[in-house]
Amino acid sequence: MALGVAGLLMQTLFKNPLAGPSVLGISSGASLGVAFVMLFSGQVLGFSFYSLGVWGDFAVILSSFLGAGLVLFLILFISGRIGGTLSVLIIGVMIGYLSSSLVGLLKFYSTEEDVHNYVIWGLGSFSRMSAEKAWIFSLVTIVLSVSSLALSKSLNLLSLGDRYAINLGLQLKRARFGVIITAGFLTALVTSFCGPVIFIGVAVPHLAKLLSRTANHYHLVINAAVIGGAIALLCNLVARLPGLEQELPINSVTAFVGAPVVIWVIWKGKRNKE
Repeated sequence: MALGVAGLLMQTLFKNPLAGPSVLGISSGASLGVAFVMLFSGQVLGFSFYSLGVWGDFAVILSSFLGAGLVLFLILFISGRIGGTLSVLIIGVMIGYLSSSLVGLLKFYSTEEDVHNYVIWGLGSFSRMSAEKAWIFSLVTIVLSVSSLALSKSLNLLSLGDRYAINLGLQLKRARFGVIITAGFLTALVTSFCGPVIFIGVAVPHLAKLLSRTANHYHLVINAAVIGGAIALLCNLVARLPGLEQELPINSVTAFVGAPVVIWVIWKGKRNKE
C-alpha cells in the first residue's frame, strides 16, 4: 500500500511516469543511516549492531528512519526556499548520489562480514516483519495512505500543470509540501522495516491508472493502495515458493513485475509520439 500510494504521488507531482518513491533520495538516506549502524559502528566499536538480535533490528529500523527523515526534511527545506518542481527533483537525485557515495566509502573500509550483512539488508525482505512490528507498520501505513485521500483535489489540479493549478486557486507550495511529506514518510516507513524495496512504487501507479480508467486521484489512490498490497503479497509468495532452499530477496522478484511495466510505459509513449 505504502509504495503504491507514494509512487502515485511522486509521478503526479513530477509529471514523470518513471518517477518512484525513491526519486527524492529518501531511500538512499535510509540506506546511509543503516550503513552507519552496520558498517561504521563495526569499525569504531568493534562489533555490528546487526548481530544484537532484537536490539540490533531496532537499531537498524531507527537508523534507517532517521536517515530517511533527515533527507526528507532537507528536501522540504530546499523546496520551501527555491520552489520549482524540477529543481527539487534534481536536488533530490543529487542527494541520493551523495548518500550512495558515502555508503560506498563505508563499504570500502568495512569488514567482509559487515558488508555482507549490509548487502543482504539492501536486497529487501518482508521476513524481518515480526507480528509486533507488523501492527505498528500496518497502523502507520493505513493512516498515512488514508490521509493521502485528502490530497486528491490538489493532485487533480497538479496533474493539469502548475500554471493551471495556480489559476484555479491551488496554493502550490502547500500542496507540494503535503505531497512530498506524505510520500516521503511512506517511503521511509517501508525502507526502515523491509529494506529498499524497488519497482513496486514505479509499476503500481500505472496498473492503477490502467484499471481505474479515470484521472480522479481519489479513485487512483485507493486503487494504488489495493493493487500495491496485492502485488507485494504476490511477490512475497513467489519469494517463498515450495522447493526453494531459502527465501529469495524480494527485489529479485519485484523486478520481474516492475521492469515489464516500465518497458511498456516507454514503448507506449514512443508509439503515441509516432
